[in-house]
Amino acid sequence: MPPRWKHAPPGGHWGEFGPDDQRGRMNLVDTTKVLQGVAEVKTGRTFCLSLPLDVPGGQRMNPRRMPPRRYSVLRDGKSAGQQGFCWSYQSEDPDLTDVVNDDVVLMSLQYSTQWDSLSHMGSHFDADGDGVAEAVFYNGFRAGVDIRPGTEDPGAAEPWARYRDPKADVLDIAVLAEHGAQGRGVMIDLEHHIGRQRQAVGYDALMRILDADGVAVEPGDMVCIHTGFADTLLAMNRNPDVEHLHATGSGLDGHDGRLLNWITDTRLACLLADNPAVELVVPKLASGSQPGTPMRQPRLPLHEHCLFKNGIHLGELWYLTELAHWLRLNQRNRFLLTAPPLRLPGAVGSPATPIATV
Repeated sequence: MPPRWKHAPPGGHWGEFGPDDQRGRMNLVDTTKVLQGVAEVKTGRTFCLSLPLDVPGGQRMNPRRMPPRRYSVLRDGKSAGQQGFCWSYQSEDPDLTDVVNDDVVLMSLQYSTQWDSLSHMGSHFDADGDGVAEAVFYNGFRAGVDIRPGTEDPGAAEPWARYRDPKADVLDIAVLAEHGAQGRGVMIDLEHHIGRQRQAVGYDALMRILDADGVAVEPGDMVCIHTGFADTLLAMNRNPDVEHLHATGSGLDGHDGRLLNWITDTRLACLLADNPAVELVVPKLASGSQPGTPMRQPRLPLHEHCLFKNGIHLGELWYLTELAHWLRLNQRNRFLLTAPPLRLPGAVGSPATPIATV
């Protein structure tokens, strides 16, 4: 079978773990890294690193992502739709004592605390060298072939149901779930140094923070970025003030080439942040060298660098404030991180309820 690609993108490491690899840098989270994480457990205390699944609240932060909508499972007879009413799964026999509740939930998988799979974001790139850019993902997997759109149903009852059964046959979130997503976490506490203000943190600023806190990032570490954003969001009690949120909390500068190189060169396994994108989303850059000439570019350069070029999973809207404060109080920055996504074949993202153990 011929290779899916002849050219890897600049700054990328396709084929690093083999031409058909789907795990990316999570391959570095091996048994040794799990044991390193376990070795960081000193007190046995745990921290929940997820927001409640119905936070942010509404769709103000992202109109494309729906909050959870819950329903009762379908039953017949008097118990139809009634939680806490029916006697048993299949019967309303008064001689049975069972009282059973079941829920159904409809939601966007990346609404709240989430993992991005490697199929979440690709790029238009000439991978096969024919002079035409095609939509491809990490390791050259193809849109429309390996990652397929849903089938349109123009008569769908609701807009969200219009495109049914999209599927990532490769690079889906189940690949990460099957790997386990457990290893050594490392905290980088941006909030402590720059406060809760909108600031794109580049390489120089990040190196100063790492030096000040004595943080060392080693190959296979699962790196957490604390900005305070999720804590601010949680305090809004499911009624987010988007303007205030966008003025609150920092993020990594995806346009800083030295920072992107550092992410690659440290061989960290994944980047996890309490803000909506890990990177600070900025307005589209100015045009190219010729006036009026548009500059072809990604909207989210750190996403492109991590997910598309290097197979580095991203996590967003993780709740890190309580853990970050505890680690600083105890002069620590490492911990055991356990963060499996849902094992949902074909999905490009997943809610997560990560646990840190210190």
